[in-house]
Amino acid sequence: MAFVPEDEPRSLPVLTTSLVYEGAIWNVVRDTFAYNGEVLSRDYIDHTGAVAIVALNDDDEVMMIRQYRHAIRATNWEIPAGLLDIAGEDPLECGKRELLEEADLVAKNWEFLTTLNTTPGGSNEFIHIYIATGLEKIDHDYVRSGEEADLEMRFIPLATAVEAAISGKIRNQIAVTALLAAYVARS
Repeated sequence: MAFVPEDEPRSLPVLTTSLVYEGAIWNVVRDTFAYNGEVLSRDYIDHTGAVAIVALNDDDEVMMIRQYRHAIRATNWEIPAGLLDIAGEDPLECGKRELLEEADLVAKNWEFLTTLNTTPGGSNEFIHIYIATGLEKIDHDYVRSGEEADLEMRFIPLATAVEAAISGKIRNQIAVTALLAAYVARS
């Protein structure tokens, strides 16, 4: 039988933790811990986690949103996503909320796709990704602000979005991973 790699949770005792920077959305913390006979210190982004949604309509088109991202000075094509910033919120419920807030959609069917770490060397962020189908457009009173105020929403054939991801036209890591995983899952 062929070897199948699988990530393994491993929690080492932390000797000290300190807040390096308190941010508006996430913090930077410093942990000191023992590893292989050494005492190491690592700074990382302490992130609440997030959810992303591959929302597919009956024509196998994926809802993509175009949003400005200041850190990279670019307007990216992404999938609906958002922070797990409500204490105790279930990732699926967060996904439902974010799909409505960012794409004005509700879905009848939800299927867990995968969980990924965005940058495990520098952040403890986990992204839970779902496929949503049976979509319905909803009018609601949610007011978008900041970078969400001018979101562009568009359904794009899943195969076209995957090709854009493979060719580097879409570079948002969460969208790329989610689109490829959804494409494989639906094959």
